[in-house]
Amino acid sequence: MGKIIFLDVDGTLVDYENHLPESAVLAVRKARENGHRVYICTGRSKAEVYENIWEIGLDGMIGGNGSYVEDHGHVVMHQMITPEQCRHIVDWLKERGLEFYLESNAGLFASAGFEEAGEPVIQEYSRRKGKEGADKIKVRDAFPEMIFDGELYRDDVNKVSFILNQYQDYKDAVTEFSDLQAGTWGGAGEIALFGDLGVKNITKGNAIAHLLEYLHADVADTIAFGDAKVDIPMLEYCGYGVAMGSGGDEIRAMADYVTGDVDQNGLYDAMKKNIGIFLVLCIMLTACKNDKFPYDDELDDSEKNEISTEYDSLIDRKIANTKDEKINIGYDEALSEYEGYL
Repeated sequence: MGKIIFLDVDGTLVDYENHLPESAVLAVRKARENGHRVYICTGRSKAEVYENIWEIGLDGMIGGNGSYVEDHGHVVMHQMITPEQCRHIVDWLKERGLEFYLESNAGLFASAGFEEAGEPVIQEYSRRKGKEGADKIKVRDAFPEMIFDGELYRDDVNKVSFILNQYQDYKDAVTEFSDLQAGTWGGAGEIALFGDLGVKNITKGNAIAHLLEYLHADVADTIAFGDAKVDIPMLEYCGYGVAMGSGGDEIRAMADYVTGDVDQNGLYDAMKKNIGIFLVLCIMLTACKNDKFPYDDELDDSEKNEISTEYDSLIDRKIANTKDEKINIGYDEALSEYEGYL
């Protein structure tokens, strides 16, 4: 039984300078070779998913933090800001002197002053992620296909990101746009660098639910990887959640497992060393505790102890969450599932 894997992009699949590690490519390809489906689940709109990402080999994408869902080229769901809402946002941001960009599947459309105003903000964003040479990053490095002279009153916008001159800008946006979902990114609370506005009640978790309904798939067979607060609904919804080492305190605290940074082979290591075992855990999470556990013969005693501890913790948490609903799945079936992944 194949699993369905959801990968955030920035900070998970690629680093914050848009570099795609070869180890991440290998991890995705190996997963798909072994019969698992892989989707990116990102804040990016489709126009920001560049060819090098598609060339990895993906089954589809969730974009706009959940506003767009695609499976093998078929659009499962697409919810956009209305033209009237877009005009309201653009006019309000211009009036306040806030630079911004519109995120559409047709491209990223920036306000006139975004390239200049965005440079120190993008650099600070990279510094916070611990990237060397952050002070040399340009807006065009972060957004290589951004359009700086396009139409801003549009009917194809997924969401809008804008630079916060102060945290009050976000608070005022919440008040002004009660019909939209307002958020922040680039930092927690008052140190956030950007605000954003999108379709109300859209999350990555909600979008995954739409995709699973379309696929007639079970949420128990899902695994999510992410690094940011916006990824938390995805990790909460999926059967198993992995946080990247570069992630914030909040997502690392709630994740089932924390791996390394993407540029330190975090995605690859999690899949190669752990996901095979965690696939077994996903099967057995709501099962009665078994005296046996399928170990890889190559694991040393410390690794076996770590897995056993993870297993105990997950069983306790998941059975508590599902009350007394237990699925009796035997050792042989679990072991077969694990060996099928390797």
